[in-house]
Amino acid sequence: MRVRQLIFVVLLSPLIVATAMSVEAEEPSAQKAVLVTGASSGIGRNIAERLAAEGYFVYAGARKEKDLQALSNIENIQGLRLDVTIQSDIDAAVNTVESGGLGLYGVVNNAGVVVVGLLAESAESELDFIFDVNVYGPYRIVKAFAPLIVESKGRIANISSLAGISSPPAYGVYSMSKHAVEAFTDSLASEMGTVGVHVSAIAPGAFNSKAVAANCERRRKQGYDPSGSLFPELAGELAALCTDDNDYQFPEPDPVADAVLHALFSENPKARYLAPSDPRQAEGTLRNILADLAELRNGESYGYSRDELVGMLDEALASSGK
Repeated sequence: MRVRQLIFVVLLSPLIVATAMSVEAEEPSAQKAVLVTGASSGIGRNIAERLAAEGYFVYAGARKEKDLQALSNIENIQGLRLDVTIQSDIDAAVNTVESGGLGLYGVVNNAGVVVVGLLAESAESELDFIFDVNVYGPYRIVKAFAPLIVESKGRIANISSLAGISSPPAYGVYSMSKHAVEAFTDSLASEMGTVGVHVSAIAPGAFNSKAVAANCERRRKQGYDPSGSLFPELAGELAALCTDDNDYQFPEPDPVADAVLHALFSENPKARYLAPSDPRQAEGTLRNILADLAELRNGESYGYSRDELVGMLDEALASSGK
């Protein structure tokens, strides 16, 4: 599959399509507050605006003053200076929320960056960069705000990616970070569940975002040169990606906001949500999961028949209420 095409299918993860979901929770007796990181644009901005429009109070994290002012001009939103890689920003954000008087019911760990590059030719600094934001960022936020979330018996939604389950060429570094988010969510959900806090992973597909453009700008500043690559075809396509990415018209990330609302406020939140921008992404994700299942069932010392696998699937569907 061509690198340019991968933007449409590259971000692959678990199992519930976030379309036509209703939020069954009762109207809150008092306005509930939610922190959204990375809310200056794209998915985070869409989530923040949607929550605010639904009547919730949003602490919207951003780094630039112009973004903070724009966010604060929206009803029910307070722009919050927050770089998830800077502990002093996080500590100050905790103080702001604590002094706000609403407590904190929800956290949406959305802040993230994209790194595209061939694994054998990627600098270690690229891994440091992406893990600092995409993995350590949610960890830092959860650790800092856990007392408030536990006190409110609230919810946490971690924005993963369709890349959290499959890792195509040139997206390995990004996929590594999103696989880590999936693992983080699994363990965190088990731990937080013991004190009444529900944690979900939401896996978007390719939506209107500045993340890919920001990656291309970083590559230009680094002076990326595809000549001399061990993988000339892929390297050439990577170079082309950063010259004609404007050819792609991505939809707005409304399905992601739908999933966040359900995860935060439904009486029956799900552990995982799939929020594709194209039906092909949903099918591709499920086919990848099934292909892995087919491989894993044929161990040397064990094995499951088709009927046994179908029985397991039926049990899983029944337990999920579907």
